[in-house]
Amino acid sequence: MSMALLDWTRTDPMYRLTGAGVVLRPPQASDFLEWRDLRAASRAFLQPWEPVWPADDLTRTGFRRRLAAYQRDIDLGLGYAFFVFRAADNALTGGVTLSNVRRGIAQTASLGYWAGQTHARQGHTLAAARAVIAFAREPLGLHRIEAACLPSNQASAALLLKAGFTEEGYARAYLKINGEWRDHRLFGRILGEAG
Repeated sequence: MSMALLDWTRTDPMYRLTGAGVVLRPPQASDFLEWRDLRAASRAFLQPWEPVWPADDLTRTGFRRRLAAYQRDIDLGLGYAFFVFRAADNALTGGVTLSNVRRGIAQTASLGYWAGQTHARQGHTLAAARAVIAFAREPLGLHRIEAACLPSNQASAALLLKAGFTEEGYARAYLKINGEWRDHRLFGRILGEAG
């Protein structure tokens, strides 16, 4: 991984997004300690909704591997990861990703997000999702964004509906979450439509 490439994403204004009370930017090596502490403190809160964490997930090595994957996705135009910071004090509140970017006849991507437990249900993730939706529309020029959540995750479903998504269906054994193949509610948003 070239640190010069990571430095470029840090300074390129295209990758600095703002929303209601939040600032988004790509993760940086200097974010490690704050990210690790937030994820560690939120582990029990996050694990029911996420894939199994690698054994070294909260280590500096695991974080460097994560940064390299994010950079590779940016370089290939396949995805964009952002950390979400509260504008008032620059505290890390969570993250949002636009992944699985598909061009050609699809022009679509998948939205994912997480929030640290102490920052959940305070509007930061909704504001961040809206900022990433705007980024997907312009400059990326995507037509559609998809998202999914576990049927029991009412907070996530409510966030998606507030962000202008429409519930489109149900997928059985859709993603492997916390070590088990789990059903998901499916949502979509056409970017040219109001929402």
